[in-house]
Amino acid sequence: MAVEPTDPAVGVDEWVARSEQRRDYLPGWRGDVQRAAARVGWWPRLALAGLLGFAIPQFGLNDFQLQVGINALLLALLAVGLNVAVGWAGLLDLGYVAFYGFGAYGFALLSSNQLSASGVHLPAYESIPIVMVAAAILGVLVGLPSRRLIGDYLAIITLFLGEAFVEFTNNVAPSKLGGPNGIVAIDPIKGFGSQITTNKGYFYLLLILLVVTVAVLHLLDTSRTGRAWRAVREDPLAAGLMTIPVNKVKLMAFSFGAMIAALAGTVFAAQQISVFPTDFDTTFLILIYAGLILGGAGSIGGAVLGGLVVAITLDGFLRSPTQAGYIFYGVILLTLLVKLRPWVRLGAVLAATVAFGLAVHAVASAVSASAVAGGPQSSGWIADAVRDWVVVPSNAQTFGNVGFVVLVCLLIGLVQVRGRWRTVLLVPTLYLAACVWEGRLVAEPSITRQILIGAILIVMMNARPQGLLGARRVEVV
Repeated sequence: MAVEPTDPAVGVDEWVARSEQRRDYLPGWRGDVQRAAARVGWWPRLALAGLLGFAIPQFGLNDFQLQVGINALLLALLAVGLNVAVGWAGLLDLGYVAFYGFGAYGFALLSSNQLSASGVHLPAYESIPIVMVAAAILGVLVGLPSRRLIGDYLAIITLFLGEAFVEFTNNVAPSKLGGPNGIVAIDPIKGFGSQITTNKGYFYLLLILLVVTVAVLHLLDTSRTGRAWRAVREDPLAAGLMTIPVNKVKLMAFSFGAMIAALAGTVFAAQQISVFPTDFDTTFLILIYAGLILGGAGSIGGAVLGGLVVAITLDGFLRSPTQAGYIFYGVILLTLLVKLRPWVRLGAVLAATVAFGLAVHAVASAVSASAVAGGPQSSGWIADAVRDWVVVPSNAQTFGNVGFVVLVCLLIGLVQVRGRWRTVLLVPTLYLAACVWEGRLVAEPSITRQILIGAILIVMMNARPQGLLGARRVEVV
């Protein structure tokens, strides 16, 4: 009876051959789902995801919902491009949003009346390739002075690029770039006798571009170039000793990422029919990084999923105070479920928080009626549930500002203490967070959305540091 060989064949690396045995699966039925998904090929999964995306607009979405979908696809495309430099090559590029702006302004200049006096007004099928090639060259030029830098030094240099782009568009050549007023009346994407004028059309266009970009990047990821990027990410010195041209590989990563960002910028400019310097500030860069980190740096699918989740959460759910309340309290409960063990401790913290809130509300209302005159800012059943629990005075803005500072101090204290004192301090911290939310944060949607995205990332990084679809690193020790 033949015996199956237990060792890898000659010429096969043992560490690589046994990678499946080291794969980190979740316990129970979730692990079974992961294993079943792993047995489906990569290309069928991409095809299924594309078909699902094409079916979404058929459910009767209105223009606002389609706009949320467009923003989500744009952020997913940008996260995929950022993944090339950050996730694969390990380059901390903080100037990535400048390439996005370069694509938008490049398309705006070439496909509008902005340069018509010079005889330049090109259709989209001509201007988009020109902008992408120019962005690739710009990526190489940016990478040249920073190709020998790593870590914090590279981050500082590239961050300067992003800030310089905003200043450049604001102050240089205002007659052409528009200055703070930007460029308006940009042509929609058109060519070969047709043009896109509806949100549904741009949704489908972005979906096609995302699928094609993901397919091309997957081929690159599985090629020698992709392996070289990952080798440089892990150890540039060792990669150089293995004859990998480290500097050229870094320049390629900058160039490919810049092309994808510029492509997204061209579609953004055409769909919005205007561009402004504030569209490409550091705040938007943070959102791109949030999408990549949430999904899992190094994973194409993770970059797409993270970008979609961040954009839909930010533009879809967090614009409504009621839905934002669901996410706020849901994130708190999820964090408690993940971090507090045993279950008796979790139940004690929740019960103590409820009792503490009822006691504080009773004392505050007895001392002064104005101390609880503000009422919760949430709506629906959340407002009914917390109306006699949270303290919101008539001057809710001042209370919210002071309460936010105290809340930050309590959070710092939670990090510093251990054991039972952390459990005790957790009760007033949770209660004050609810009071600050109902008194101040709900009324400031722009600030609240940023805070909630940060909170979601903190919870995610604690529960799954590698991201939603990212692979946990396994090191030989």
